Formats: sequence, structure tokens, C-alpha cells
Amino acid sequence: MVNALEELHYALETMQTRFFEVWLGTWPESIDWTGAVLGTFMSASLYSLTRSLEYALPPTAQSSEQSLEGQKVENEINKYFSQTVAYYFGENALQIRFEAFDDMLWVVLGWLENIRFVKLHSAAHYPSENEHDDSSESWYGEQFLPAFAHRAHVFYNLASQGWGTKLCGGGMNWNPYLLPYKNAITNQLFISASVGMYLDFPGDLNGSPFAAHADEREDKAETKTLPPARAHDRAFLESAIDAYDWLKNSNMMNSQGLYVDGFHIRDYGVNGTIGTGKCDERNEMVYTYNQGVLLSGLRSLWESTGNLTYLEDGHHLVRNVLRATGWDAETGRPASDGSPTQWRGLGRNGVLEELCDARGACNQNGQTFKGIFFHHLTLFCEPLPRDPRIPGVSFAARGGEDALHANSCKGYAAWVAHNAVMAMATRDENGGFGMWWGAPTSEDGENDVEMPIVPRGAIDYRNCRLDKQALERWGPQFYLQCLVGGRLRGRDRPEQWEDQSVGVEAERKVAYHQRDLNDRGRGRTVETQGGGVAVVRAMWEFVQMYRAE
Repeated sequence: MVNALEELHYALETMQTRFFEVWLGTWPESIDWTGAVLGTFMSASLYSLTRSLEYALPPTAQSSEQSLEGQKVENEINKYFSQTVAYYFGENALQIRFEAFDDMLWVVLGWLENIRFVKLHSAAHYPSENEHDDSSESWYGEQFLPAFAHRAHVFYNLASQGWGTKLCGGGMNWNPYLLPYKNAITNQLFISASVGMYLDFPGDLNGSPFAAHADEREDKAETKTLPPARAHDRAFLESAIDAYDWLKNSNMMNSQGLYVDGFHIRDYGVNGTIGTGKCDERNEMVYTYNQGVLLSGLRSLWESTGNLTYLEDGHHLVRNVLRATGWDAETGRPASDGSPTQWRGLGRNGVLEELCDARGACNQNGQTFKGIFFHHLTLFCEPLPRDPRIPGVSFAARGGEDALHANSCKGYAAWVAHNAVMAMATRDENGGFGMWWGAPTSEDGENDVEMPIVPRGAIDYRNCRLDKQALERWGPQFYLQCLVGGRLRGRDRPEQWEDQSVGVEAERKVAYHQRDLNDRGRGRTVETQGGGVAVVRAMWEFVQMYRAE
């Protein structure tokens, strides 16, 4: 029997002990955006740990045993929270201001998650609101709320500059320094961050100057004063609603009901024009995180509006993901039709998988994606409140909506547990999670696994890089097949590439001569460990939700 809470403790301890450096205030092997995601995973884990035991501090009317266990949990939470504070100062906040809009939005979500945890922990275990107890004190972590709020505010303000209606009728642009690319992840992040700012942002009056994007004419940064922002400003909510309306009508889903990577604008820049001005060159690449980040936004949009359509859209997306991993929702087991090694579009044998997993080709970006999906799925499936969480601002479940949502999420619990158990099976002797959760246990079994190929019309921007190692390992034919599916940007592929199996059969026969398939490529990293933390936390949260069923 798996003890989900114990496994979460162990996964988090491994991530922080092996990869976090307190003196630097960061995970040195991470990059800016993956560090922001790791910080989010850690705060979310603390959110789970603080709910794992009921206790009050200082211990007054509770048993000595409960008091002792509560103090142990409190000590662990304080240890990791102090590392979160260290990360606030270690985060490369100046550099990220000049990066892509999605990088900025990961920062926003990370500090909003931390604000959420601080508020919950203080309210649950430090009953300062008790007027009959003069000795009660608030938790020390509350003093950092203004700093966390300011960080979220700065980066939300910067990222919002990516929204525009001149191209494609709306949508967030990915990167201000490259050709326009309106992609799924940046728009989903903007939705989730905007509605998160509406619900959880406590307000910020700190006008500390910050550097805006460089002026193209003068090539220098402009210094501005940050305008004040109040809590629960409906402008945040309206931004989220508009962004989701645009995304939903953008034609960014494929035939499996999964979000593809995004859209370019045909002939943009030709003769100095904006080309068609429309999102008409779709990149068919599918990643796991493009199905995840939106889920937390849809959950919060329901809570902010009471509109059940947002939850319905979220459940529809989750079911599409389960189906694309080869999971049978009716039986609660991997689908019996076809081989368990058959690629289903987003995994096989009921296990979520990145297309790059089987070849060990995932780069630092790709190694982060699956954990992101499970983090946002967990947020989506939190029980709906029966009373408004924020009176006058948020909505509560009506007419059995909470039961309908809970019943649907209960149907995902077995799939979540299946993925967590498979992920735990990849751990090495030091507790490090691997990237390919569905990897065969021997290199002989790897030869029987169907190797997925990049879909026609797709470009894998996230994982394929032309370098010496890739060329030596796979050869130029496979590298091109990895990078480009059915179409090269701006022109048709050469005729010899019309058969998408070219160069793939040889790759299926490659023997890596390693005992552990998860040692290939980048191997076990802080990003793969973060994915392990996220999926194990998801398992614990789903156990908590439905343990009485």
C-alpha cells in the first residue's frame, strides 16, 4: 500500500536536499522559468502539508500527541518556507523582466500560489482571530505577503503588454523580440494569472520603479512607476474572460480535442507588412502542459462568475487527455484495445508522456511539462465551496454543482494514482525521479515500444536542438524528423520526407546499452524531480478528496 503523504514528504525532501542551494536562494541547475515552476510546486506542496494535520499553535487545548505531531509538521513547513523566502531574493527577477511573456507569467503564478499558502497556513494553525485568546499570534510568514504581492504585480503588469488585437483579433503574443507567435501556453498562463490576480492578489500600493521593455527606437529600457492595484479589481477578471473567449474560438485544438502549440501569421514581415494579420499557420505540436495550465484558470473563472460552462470545458479537456494516454475512463484502467506500447497522442498504457520521452530527447523545457499538468489538474479538482470563499467577490456551488464536479474528478483519481505509481517506479537509489514514467524496465523492452513522431504540420520548438550530440546520436535524418513534422516553415518538405516513416525505423532499432532508460539525454534533473513532486502531490490530494468514498 502506497502512503501518498509519506511519498510527498520524501519527494520534496529529495528535491530540496539534492538541488536547492540556500546560499544562492535557488536551484542552480534550473533556468529562470523552470525555477519559477519549481517554486510553485514547493508552495503547493506546503499547501498540502499544512492541510495534512489539524493543530493549533501555540498548543493549548490539544493532546500532547497531537501537539507533538503538529510541531513536527510545523517545523518541516517552516524549513521549506524559509527556502521559499530565500528564493524570493535568489530569483533572477531583473533578467526575467526582459524575457518572453510566458516566462513572466510563470513568476506571477508562482507568487500567487505562495500567497494562497501563507493565507491558508496562518488561518488554519494560528487562530489570531480568536478574541478570547490574547496570547495568540499570527504566523511570521504573513510579513512577506506584501513582497510576494509586489513581485506578482510587477510581472503581471509587464506581461499584460503581450495582449493585442491588431493580429488575430486578440490573444497574447509569446515573445516581444521574435516574429509574432500566438501560442497556447502564453494565452493559458494569461488566463490563469489574470483570474488568479482577481481572486488571490491582496493588492499592492508599492510603486517601486521597474524596467519596461526596451524602446525599439532608442534600444534602451524605460523606467516607469508601477501603478497601484487593489484587491479583487474586476479588470483582472475581465482580462481573463476576454482571453478565454479568444482562446476558445481560436481553432487551437486538434482532432483529439487537445491544444496544439500555437499560430504564426502567414507572410508576416514580407515587404514590411503584417501579412494576412490572421492566425493561419498552425503549429500542430502537442505538449502535456498545453492541456494543463488552462485547468486552474477555468476552475477560478467558475468561482469568479458562477458560470458552469467553464467547469464543463475543463472536464471535457481532462477527459480528452486521459483518452490520449490510452486510459479507459469506464473501467478505470488502461484501455484494452491495442497494444499497451501503442502511442495514443499524449502517452500510452494510461501514462502521460511527452513525445520526446521515449527517445530521451527532452530538453530542460520539456522535462518540466508533465509536472505542470498535474499541478493544474489538482487545482482544477479542488472541491467546490458551498459558501463563497470571498463574500461579495466569489461564488459558491449551487444545485448540486459541487457533487457533479466531485464525481467527475473522482473518475480521474485512478488515473492520477496510476501515473504517480509509474513515476515513483523510475526513482533511482537516491530518490531521483526519471522523465519517462512509462519506460520499460529493461533496454530489451525499449525495442518493442512504438516511437512517436512529430505530427504533420508540427515544429517541436521545445525539445529539438541542432547540436553535435543530437547529430551523432540520431543522424541528420532523424533530427529533421524530430524538428519538423509535415511541413517546413514557409515551404513544403522535400519529397523524400513525404513518407513520415523515413528515418524512424532505424531509430526504433537503436540500442542505448544502458541499464536505465531514464539515464539517457539530460537524465534525472531538478525538473524531473519537480515533476515527481507534482504528480505525487496530486495523488495525495485525490486520496484526500475521495478517501470517504
